[in-house]
Amino acid sequence: MIWLNGALVAAEAARIDPADRGLLLGDGLFETLRVAAGVPRHAMRHLARLQAGALLLRLDLPDADVLHDALAAVVTAHRLADGVLRLTVTRGAGPRGVLPVRPQRPTVLVTAALLPPPAAPADVIIARGITRDENSPLSRIKSLNYLPSILARIEAEERGATEALLLNQAGLVAESSAATVFVHRAGAWLTPRLDDGALPGIRRAVLLEAGLVREAALPVAWLLEAEALCLGNALSLRPVRSIDGQAIGGAEIFAGFAATNRTLGFD
Repeated sequence: MIWLNGALVAAEAARIDPADRGLLLGDGLFETLRVAAGVPRHAMRHLARLQAGALLLRLDLPDADVLHDALAAVVTAHRLADGVLRLTVTRGAGPRGVLPVRPQRPTVLVTAALLPPPAAPADVIIARGITRDENSPLSRIKSLNYLPSILARIEAEERGATEALLLNQAGLVAESSAATVFVHRAGAWLTPRLDDGALPGIRRAVLLEAGLVREAALPVAWLLEAEALCLGNALSLRPVRSIDGQAIGGAEIFAGFAATNRTLGFD
């Protein structure tokens, strides 16, 4: 069962309009939420980020109460105690052309999935074929256009790695293909600045507010000198084992960081 435009429907019976701008133009946003004990974690933060993205795109969102009800309905329909929700909002169907027209009738879709098993430590590469544009306002939102991340992940696979780190136009670390970068250096946990192209991740925001992480401009050399390195998003925190073939240690440092994350509602 999925939530589509105001109602629960069987996935095989769901229909997305062939003229939907999310399908044709990537004109939309999404959020991925962890469900634990039947509750979507940090739902208010996810919806606030969605709202910020909608303001940038001039995309009309349903009321927050409607979105909360949609998430809850899918959790209930699946009896989902432990899992993942994905909330997708597009601008909806429209005539041919780039410029949106009004009135907008957004498409709202909520799907559920099982939580994936814990990932093994990551072997990462620095992407060569794609960079993060820190000067674009789109670097601040989770849009449906995920092609830079897809290209980075393809490059990682082609080079025998499991994940790729993206640099910005100035050569500073921005993020991985699907997670925030956390670096332990000189006794402190650091993460890339938003101005350097980092997505405003939910885990990232909570850790910054708790004073457990601070923002910094991260040159590649700092990664290679790191006492520990990991990648985190709403679903997981994953240690990095190597960068471009160079081993990264810090298993005990990572274990302590992971334990602190759990106290803040993150796995």
